[in-house]
Parts: sequence; structure tokens; C-alpha cells
Amino acid sequence: MSLLHATEAPASAPVFREISADDEEQQPAEIESLCMNCYQNGLTRLLLTKVPFFKEIIVSSFTCDSCSWTNTEIQSAGRIQDQGVRYSLSVRNKRDVNREVVKTDYATTRIPEIDFEIPACTQKGALTTIEGILERTIVGLQQEQPLRRAENAQVAEKIDEFITKLQSLKDGETPFTFIIDDPSGNSFVENPFAPQKDEALTVTHYRRSREQDSLLGIETVDGQKGSEEKPEDLRDEVLQFHTNCPECNAPAATNMKLVQIPHFKEVIIMATNCDACGHRTNEVKSGGAIEPLGTKITLHITDPSDLTRDLLKSETCSISIPDLEFELGMGALGGKFTTLEGLLKDIRELVVEKNPFTLGDSTTSDRKEKLQEFGKKIDQILEGQMKAHFVLDDPAGNSYLQNVYAPEDDPEMKVEKYERSFEQNEDLGLNDMKTEGYEEKGSC
Repeated sequence: MSLLHATEAPASAPVFREISADDEEQQPAEIESLCMNCYQNGLTRLLLTKVPFFKEIIVSSFTCDSCSWTNTEIQSAGRIQDQGVRYSLSVRNKRDVNREVVKTDYATTRIPEIDFEIPACTQKGALTTIEGILERTIVGLQQEQPLRRAENAQVAEKIDEFITKLQSLKDGETPFTFIIDDPSGNSFVENPFAPQKDEALTVTHYRRSREQDSLLGIETVDGQKGSEEKPEDLRDEVLQFHTNCPECNAPAATNMKLVQIPHFKEVIIMATNCDACGHRTNEVKSGGAIEPLGTKITLHITDPSDLTRDLLKSETCSISIPDLEFELGMGALGGKFTTLEGLLKDIRELVVEKNPFTLGDSTTSDRKEKLQEFGKKIDQILEGQMKAHFVLDDPAGNSYLQNVYAPEDDPEMKVEKYERSFEQNEDLGLNDMKTEGYEEKGSC
């Protein structure tokens, strides 16, 4: 295998660059490699790029001039997310079948109506559509049909019937449920109604099981942690460890500190600063346990000073702005300790500026205008020209919005405590958690 050509990038340029048709310096590397179809030499092109919502990826394309065989695939080069993600889409028409899908190697694809499943690690990652996934399956089943008809006609007939069902789903003639379950958290299904909520699409973030951690190669070795070490008081200490920048992948330092929020609880703040590209990010982890009750905080934004309130959003907290018909599920944006103004800017950047399905040739004018209008309304709130209600809903009870009248009640803010539903307890991993009866078991 020999490297034929690779465009040299400036030393300060990031390894993974944003996809852009105007970036002339972003050229793929070309590698001479063996064709697995005819065993002659072909050409593999590798492009290291970055797609919003999917982090860094490596796009590879192989072509063979001898037998005309081609193959394309993607591999995730970004970090594994803190939680797994599960997308469930109710496909009702041809338009739903054309939705774009990012599917990683670790994702499991299911269609319960026909008992169809593509297990994890059986296919390479792909940036495709639901129709493309079904078409790839149909082609794969049809390849061995002549041999099956010769060896076992009954099996071949059943597979023909199954192919007919898949073709009906691909053509949008039969409604079905399309499910992607990715423990790495790096898969994605398009929401064509963004920034509004898609009633047909359900997104669930969950904690990985031990088996899923093992599949991803992040299993914790028993006995690795020193159980005999005495706990240290970290309240007055800033810990620092080395990591890579999420933007340019250059070596960077992450600082971690335990902070006590007044009238709330302890949280862990993690901040990363990159000297190479100047990127800064912060992430918050709850320092306490899951609360007995969920918390819903509603603030009526009536004055620009409301935007300066401190805000803690945990990973389990969802955000909604009813005045804009906007809802952001838990897990999106991760945990943050910022101000209300900072969070609104992050929402605008996530939904409008970094939405992969509104960039390039794949976007439509209606979708682009809708998102631009949403961005203008966010700007109006930030400039104090528009009043709105802002809602934080955290079933774990670990989110916080500053009460500027504390310890008195805030007339513009309402805090509600509620009993979690079975589904919310399931998302938090509480339904199968045993918390009683250990004393009896230990005394036997």
C-alpha cells in the first residue's frame, strides 16, 4: 500500500475541517490499495472532515479501474458520547423514507413490523437515507437468490416474500417504524421541521449497560480503582488532565473543579481551552444523586436583565420555548453552567448555524427560511425586543435557574416538583435499580 497523493495543509490548519465546497485546500488523500473483488490494485480516497451533530468523520471511497467495483463508507473519528441515543421514527409516506440518516458502526437498525434488524458492527457507518438503508438490504438479499433457488427453493421463496415487503416499505406504500439504537451516541436522524418538534420522531438518550461499554471498548477493569485510598477534598483544588480539542483535535488541557452553587448543590465544572485554534468549551456534571422528584422551571423573560441569570442545565434536562414552538430534548448541548443569554446563543448556533441539513446543496429554501426566522426571533429575545417563556424540565431534578430575589420567591419564575413517569425512570435507569433488602441478604 503506497500513498500516491495528499494535499499538504498549513501547519496551523486543523486535522478535521468543516465540509465546504469553497474550501479548495480540503482535498482527499489518495492511496493505492488492493481490490477485494478482482485482487488488482485500485484507488482509495480518504477525506478527514467534520459534520455537525456527527463530530469528526473519515470518508473513504474506493474505485477499481480493472473491474469497475466501487465502495464508500464512513468511520467516526470523534469521541464516544456520554450517553447512548435511540431514534424512533414513524414512517408514513415517501417523504419520511427520504430522510437523511447518519448511522455508525455500533448502531442497531430495526423495523419491528416485519421483524427486521441489522445488528451492530455488521455494516460500516454511512451517511445515507432510510431508502438507502432499505435498498442496500434488498440488493444484499438478492445477490444470493440464484444459489438459494438451486439449493433450497422454499427458503428462496420466503426471502422473495421478504424482499417484496422491503420494497413496499421503500416505496412508501406501507407505514412502519424505523428505529436506530446507537450506544456510542453518534447516530442521527433528520428532523425536517427543525427547529419545531417532530411529532413522528422520538429521541431518547440513555445510560449504557456494561455490555454496551464493552462493545465500545470502554469497559472498566475490576480493581482498577484504588479502594483503599482516602478520599480527598477537591472543593479548593482545580484538577487538570490532558485531552484533545473537540474542534481541531490538537492536544489541549481540561480543567475540572467542584463548585457549590448557592441555594442549590455541588456540581463539577469541566472547561477545555485550546491554544491551537482558540476553541473554548465547558461542561457540567451533577455532583449529587438523582433527586426524589423531577423539577420543572418556567421563567417569563420580561426584561434584558433576565438574560444575565446564572443557569445550570444537566444532561437529563430538556428545554422548551413555547412562544417559538421550540423544544430541545435531554442530552442535546450536554451539561452546561452558563447564563440564560449564553444558552440561547448556544441554541441558535446548534439549530441554525451548525445544522447539517441546512447547508450546501441538500437544503431547501422553505427549510432555510424557517430556520432563519427562528434565529431572528432568538435575536429579538436576546436584544430585549420580545418577551417569551423559557422552560427547563429535568426529571432528575439536577438543573437550576438563578432566583435573583432569593431567598424570597421570584414573581416571574415558577418552580414545580413532580413525580416522574415510568418512562422517565426508565431513561434514568431507576426502574431496575434495587435499593432495599441488602441487609437481609447480607445476614443470611
